[in-house]
Amino acid sequence: MSDIAQGKQSADITSDASPAVSPQREPRVRRLNIIGRRNLFFAISLLIIIPGMYSMVTRGFLLGIDFAGGTEFTLNFSNQPSVAQVEQAVAAETIHGQSIDGSVIQTGNGDFLIRARPMLPQEQKVVEDDLQNKLGPMVVRQVLEVGPTIAGETIQFALLAVVLASVAILFLLAIRFHNLPGGWRAGFQFGGSALAALLHDVFLLTGIFSIMGKVLNWRIGEIDSFFVVAVLTVVGFSVHDTIVVFDRIRENLRVSQRLSFEQVVNLSIMQTAARSIITSFTVVLVLVAILIAGGSTQKGLALALLIGIVSGTYSSIFNAAPLLVVWRRLQPLR
Repeated sequence: MSDIAQGKQSADITSDASPAVSPQREPRVRRLNIIGRRNLFFAISLLIIIPGMYSMVTRGFLLGIDFAGGTEFTLNFSNQPSVAQVEQAVAAETIHGQSIDGSVIQTGNGDFLIRARPMLPQEQKVVEDDLQNKLGPMVVRQVLEVGPTIAGETIQFALLAVVLASVAILFLLAIRFHNLPGGWRAGFQFGGSALAALLHDVFLLTGIFSIMGKVLNWRIGEIDSFFVVAVLTVVGFSVHDTIVVFDRIRENLRVSQRLSFEQVVNLSIMQTAARSIITSFTVVLVLVAILIAGGSTQKGLALALLIGIVSGTYSSIFNAAPLLVVWRRLQPLR
């Protein structure tokens, strides 16, 4: 009887445990074929960039005092008027029937920076007296004149800085990836694709600011030294995201030899996309907060960084790596 009972008990245990070891269906993982739809993403980029480039060629930019030259007043008002009151008074200022094209920035110590078109000393005196009549007693802390020669040199140095940064990034990436199959040709394919994505971000940012400044006449679209800082920051951020994707491609090429190059690139994008988007989103939140609650001196910089970082994240995922695939098809390494 004991043997029969033990056999029955073991059978019960076996029947109870059998459902736990039954095979279960694995969850399906959805993958996006970004490389297969690369022409769509290229078309989206062109639809955004082409209007901006057309605006740059036909309309140019709304240049700030740093680039166009002009007069900058630093004033302190005893009655402590609001920024809106000062802006209203400056907007009404005219010399010989023409507006002074002034913009107002309030500094941290309560002073106001008023930037206007170039004016003669007697014209500056007329503007100072008129503002004092409208806004009350004031102290003129300083008046700066930026001539066209200095402004022209600023433009040249700004363009030179962008070009040097782009060339340096191209060679650094070529050095980083030259140990892949194909040697230096492979390195320059990686570097050239990253440079193309970088130029995509620069042209998109400058094109949007050209439209805002010259087409829409928005003062926030003014090009000044802060804009150059934003462009160089965007260049670095864009390449940073692109390198993350390219590094994963390099790792997967070594361990996934059965996959084609397009499959490896698509897999690498999917593995790094979430990380890039989340990292950029945290920066975007800060920039949106500055854009909403920051001072007028910070809004142009914040907007330029916001546009550039969103563009850089898009280009690193949907442009740089697909361009690498296109380049590899046109110039195979084997």
